[in-house]
Amino acid sequence: MTPDRTRIRVAGLVITRQRPGTASGVIFLTLEDETGIANVIVWPKMYERYRRAVISGRLLRVTGQLQREGSVHHLVAWKIEDLSGMLDRLGMPDTTHPRSDEAKRPVPPRRPPRARHPREQAKALFSSRDFH
Repeated sequence: MTPDRTRIRVAGLVITRQRPGTASGVIFLTLEDETGIANVIVWPKMYERYRRAVISGRLLRVTGQLQREGSVHHLVAWKIEDLSGMLDRLGMPDTTHPRSDEAKRPVPPRRPPRARHPREQAKALFSSRDFH
């Protein structure tokens, strides 16, 4: 279990943005990834700094401080990065980093093209000799 007030970084898809009128300009984001959800608190100063990412980001990486209140955990945002551009490559193979679980297989020697007619096969097997 991560201790309270620890600096952490999370990333996920934005599933909700809330800016209640009674919250004095505080914005609440909910991020989701394959492991669960993260509740993010964005104070007004951080909102002004990262406004574009908070408003339009679909995939965000948030660095901040973990805050616990009972069984509820929040991440108070210090830095917000918009990674939405990475969604365009979702499902495409990653060619920038070789996979460590893939074994490099030797390339088999290239065979000459297979001839279709016996005469063509003979030409491929026996080189021509010039007697003149």
